[in-house]
Amino acid sequence: MSERVLEGAPAAEASAASPLVRRYVQMLKAADGLSYGLIALAMTLMTGLVTAQVVLRYFFGDSLDWADEMSRLAFVWSIFLALPHGVRKGIHVGIDILINRFGSAVRESLMRLMLALSGGLMLLVMWQGVLVAREAWGEMMPTVELSVSAFYIAVIVSMAHAFLHLAFLVWQGTDAWGEE
Repeated sequence: MSERVLEGAPAAEASAASPLVRRYVQMLKAADGLSYGLIALAMTLMTGLVTAQVVLRYFFGDSLDWADEMSRLAFVWSIFLALPHGVRKGIHVGIDILINRFGSAVRESLMRLMLALSGGLMLLVMWQGVLVAREAWGEMMPTVELSVSAFYIAVIVSMAHAFLHLAFLVWQGTDAWGEE
């Protein structure tokens, strides 16, 4: 089975991990931490803008013309930034009725194969996001001086982050994150 390399794992197992694995885990944890911070920022921005918009409309009969667009952008970013965290924790939609009938070795091999295929899909979606973002770069949002590519950049960042998690799970096994 794979080595557990996180703080929650026993000390002997964590110290047995190679320096490359430890560095990769540190990089993933740094990316996760940055992502969590950006999610909190995006959610705060979205909540603040929607609240301000409601207060302005209902109490003052006024509104911010750019609030809808920016709150939508914050929502999109928060959703896409959160996707890789679901991949890491294995809280995604899956139908495992058939795979659960296999032994642990076959099940682990099939799961790693599916993770590798999913990683390939993440790279494909990321590449398509790059192409679309590049194509739409000159198109500006109607109410703010910001490219509509900002929406696609969220997809690119999300797919890259998700790919890193999928690659780690293929490399180290589906229980690599242990109990965390």
